[in-house]
Amino acid sequence: MNKTAVEKIFSEKSGTDSRAGDYVVANVDYVMANDITAPIAIDAFNDLGMKAKSDKIIIIPDHFIPPKDINSAIQYKKSKDFALNNGTWLYDIGNGGVCHQVMMEKGFAAPGRLIAGADSHTNTYGALSAISTGIGSTEAGVIFATGKMWFKVPETIKINLNGKPSRGVEGKDIILNILFRIKNGGAAYKCMEFSGDIKYIDINERMTMANMTTEAGAKCSFFDTDEKTIEYLKQRNTGEYKIVKSDDNADFDQTIEINMNEIEPSIAIPNSPDNVKHVSEVHERIDQAYIGSCTNGRIEDIRKAASILKGRKVDRRVRLMVVPASQEVYNQALREGLIDTIVEAGGYFSGTTCGACLGGYMGVLGPDEVCVSSTNRNFIGRMGDKTSRVYLANPSIVAASAILGRIGTPEEI
Repeated sequence: MNKTAVEKIFSEKSGTDSRAGDYVVANVDYVMANDITAPIAIDAFNDLGMKAKSDKIIIIPDHFIPPKDINSAIQYKKSKDFALNNGTWLYDIGNGGVCHQVMMEKGFAAPGRLIAGADSHTNTYGALSAISTGIGSTEAGVIFATGKMWFKVPETIKINLNGKPSRGVEGKDIILNILFRIKNGGAAYKCMEFSGDIKYIDINERMTMANMTTEAGAKCSFFDTDEKTIEYLKQRNTGEYKIVKSDDNADFDQTIEINMNEIEPSIAIPNSPDNVKHVSEVHERIDQAYIGSCTNGRIEDIRKAASILKGRKVDRRVRLMVVPASQEVYNQALREGLIDTIVEAGGYFSGTTCGACLGGYMGVLGPDEVCVSSTNRNFIGRMGDKTSRVYLANPSIVAASAILGRIGTPEEI
């Protein structure tokens, strides 16, 4: 019988002939934890009294890095000490960054792999045809010890992307429109598989889209492997991998047709990522513009922002924060002179961190403040005070809004 890609990968990793709905115990290729989730995973691991599967474990401190206070310093030290004492992979200050970006850059994500991460946006690696899913911290501790975890094989929602996106439409706009259509939780415990005219979507944009399948409740995401996938992998130390594709007559839960040429630049208004409007309908004044995170903090995003900011000034009432998703992104932005461009325009460019995305630090919002952000969530209190409001948009819109002092587009500058 024909199978979906996710069924094929779980069948191989579990040594069974599994189908959607089956429960399996599968061998995990890699398990990742960050400075918030690793300490809990370490406690669970220690309770088992077993030896660590060091070659499978990746520790990436990122949420409160550099540590912002004593408690975050304690979490960071516990995570780092575990990695050093057990010989696991460790990507720290100076060579790390936001965990999902690092997992992509360092070659851990690749076609056909099964990856578990103690962070909800682990779905991101589906951009490279991996099956990757967020898990609990204690589950991560079990994988630290055994290299395995039980899973329920998810059903697959097939999303056919048709046509070529119009000028100004980015991956963020496409996934926001998909969220508007299927709503938060509309893909609960399912795999969102993207196929069709993906040749028009670059890998960085696929990462954005895969990342935000989490907001639909998806268990994982999956993009078909194509020439762009292979080209990206050639630039990374990925090692061997296996290309997997859904059979044409596989049993999909549903099939959704998306005409990308009909999508306009969009924005998610408070307080939900699926509360989406055309950006031309929204003109609210802003206090902060934020570009960064595992969703849109890549070098391509920073290039777009810098091209809009070049020779212009950020509105004096707005603080513009640009936070690269990794040290590699930071270094590239430095080499290309993008940091100078952003700073000269009146923006703030920081080292890599999750920062204000989760209301952590370096850009937390005060009472009644409004932020337009390239991040992935805009729930009440997500980036600070519960009376603050967050709008989600692509980096080009965020940069243009910083100049305008209100939500707007590059065409309005």
